[in-house]
Amino acid sequence: MRLGRCRSVALIGVQGTLIDIDVHIGGMPGFTLVGLPDASLYEARDRVRAAVLSSKVAWPLQKITVSLSPAALPKRGSHFDLGVAIGIISAADEIPAAATSGVIFFGELALDGRLRSVPGVLPAVLAAAKAGIRRVVVPERNAGEAAQVPDVTVVGARSLRQVIAFLRGAEIPDEEPEEVAAGPESVPQDPGLDLAEVAGQQEAKAAIEIAAAGHHHIRLEGPPGAGKTMLARRLPGLLPDLSTEESLDVTVIHSVAAVLPADRPLVVRPPFADPHHSASMASVIGGGTIVRPGLASLAHRGVLFLDEAPEFSRQVLDSLREPLENGKIVVSRVNSTAVFPASFLLVIAQNPCPCGNHGSRSRECECPPHAVRRYQRRISGPVRDRIDLHQRVVPPSVTDIDVGLSLAETTKVVAERVAEARDRQARRLAGTPWRVNGEVPVAFLRREFPLSVEAMAPAYAELRKGTVTARGMDRILRLAWTVADLDGSGRPSPDHVQRAARLRLGEAG
Repeated sequence: MRLGRCRSVALIGVQGTLIDIDVHIGGMPGFTLVGLPDASLYEARDRVRAAVLSSKVAWPLQKITVSLSPAALPKRGSHFDLGVAIGIISAADEIPAAATSGVIFFGELALDGRLRSVPGVLPAVLAAAKAGIRRVVVPERNAGEAAQVPDVTVVGARSLRQVIAFLRGAEIPDEEPEEVAAGPESVPQDPGLDLAEVAGQQEAKAAIEIAAAGHHHIRLEGPPGAGKTMLARRLPGLLPDLSTEESLDVTVIHSVAAVLPADRPLVVRPPFADPHHSASMASVIGGGTIVRPGLASLAHRGVLFLDEAPEFSRQVLDSLREPLENGKIVVSRVNSTAVFPASFLLVIAQNPCPCGNHGSRSRECECPPHAVRRYQRRISGPVRDRIDLHQRVVPPSVTDIDVGLSLAETTKVVAERVAEARDRQARRLAGTPWRVNGEVPVAFLRREFPLSVEAMAPAYAELRKGTVTARGMDRILRLAWTVADLDGSGRPSPDHVQRAARLRLGEAG
């Protein structure tokens, strides 16, 4: 009877759990894998046997039992291949038993023994570091990603032969690098578009500046060609670079989703995601047979842009209510629940009616009144109520086109103001879990930074008229703080609250 042991990591959502891989060799020839493996992991026995034999290591001609524990936790993915192979080789006394102690193994094996890159390396290494493990072995193409975790020694290997040589303390043989097939495109980091390219639209530009400064969700409504999409695509450029902690949070999600490029192992700019209106629930929110994050999570710490929002399915739009409120998405399955961070800045763009000309002074609307009402109701009241700013975008005039471009501010200039406003918020919120006004609970603002009745009078007036709800009052208060931060004021004045109320109601100003 021979025993071997090594460790790997199971991923559920973006959370990693350390897994003990115990191997027993003895009895009549056979192979048994236990511990709730999925189909891809169950097939590891064939991949591992071929890879071991291709690496010039003898395959034990006895019964091999591989146990993955904790047994009650579902195990998914081909990244267990390397750990299973090393456990078998250790049990066969081909490598010293002590060599696998304190090491995490994570990677998929090809039949010829090459190590193939896998998704989820960063959260796996983070889980290992949290458990006090300081050495990890991963495919070479994932080594840059794994190296983002401090105080962890990363061994990037091209093949099982190299891993065996490393564990034996022998000279590591040369191997050909992995041939990489074209994979899914990553979410763009920064469109690199300049706000100065948008003619006119001073009120709309001011609105997206406020949205960027305080992390406030915004709805842009206007006819086709007015500039809604141009404005939305330039909003990420106004956001500051991600902090080290934020970069790791975002990179973990992109790693699990398998959209992290090997040459950019760390996401440093706020991501931008813009799903098509025909996108399914799983592609936006997350899910699938193997639960993966959707575009809403891939936009974490960045911008989620829904163009032609009323054309999205009602189910997809309503599913955004939870992340808009809590900053996370919960995907539940029969035997597991995955939680994905989803604290994004939502930008919605829509036409005022099916033909797009309702309310236009120069074009005639062809839609009957009931069609306009039905089109507006495609975005439910609860979703609209969670959007902080509502901005009307009108087509630019001839003067805007001829003169406005030469006078328009660049993204760099506006981004500097946004950064200054965020610095004021960071100083005010130091020592709290929140970074920007859009995230702060209003109860905290009212308790720690109360405003006078005179300052809040414009908001109370709208509440009495019934034009805003109690939640709308909360949004106005947070907006007022952002307006004041951009203005360099220490505390919102009645004018700041008045402007916040008008932005909330979608009025010009």
